[in-house]
Amino acid sequence: MDSHGQYEQQVVWSVLGTDIGPLLLAATGEGLLTIVFHATDTVRDRALDRLAGRMGAEPVEAPGSPLLAEAIRQIEAYFAGERRAFELPLDWSLISGFNRQVLRELASGVPYGAVVGYGDLARRVGQPGAAQAVGAAMGSNPLPVVVPCHRVVERDGGIGGFGGGLETKRKLLALEGVLPEPLF
Repeated sequence: MDSHGQYEQQVVWSVLGTDIGPLLLAATGEGLLTIVFHATDTVRDRALDRLAGRMGAEPVEAPGSPLLAEAIRQIEAYFAGERRAFELPLDWSLISGFNRQVLRELASGVPYGAVVGYGDLARRVGQPGAAQAVGAAMGSNPLPVVVPCHRVVERDGGIGGFGGGLETKRKLLALEGVLPEPLF
């Protein structure tokens, strides 16, 4: 089998129950490929169909796969308050160009418990006028939680948008001590 054979394109997936609801995790031999919020059956099936189209292979449910085991362990530890940084191989193949550049900067440069403004992040990647494009990059993040788009907020103190919904963003920021825990 050559280096671009069947094994490399194989996508394995599992659904993990968390404090913010079920997360769909998918991985390849390269690393963690995507995380999808609110992974009810309908959302999960749509996401798996999209992945099959993008990756050219039908994703296989494999909760025990070694490709997923470490990601599951680290995400569970994060939600338990025992892990502040993820050390996982990531497969960036679902995103490219400016969006990938912004997300890589976010992953490496905005630690647990910190937040960054859209404009600040744009400046960090050398595009000071691109705050709106940074917002679009956050919306296209295939690896939320691990690539922490929840840490990007508006300059005036507003929480900003979030693909997983504002309630999810609030819970993640509360977990990291940035916001007070919601009362209810």
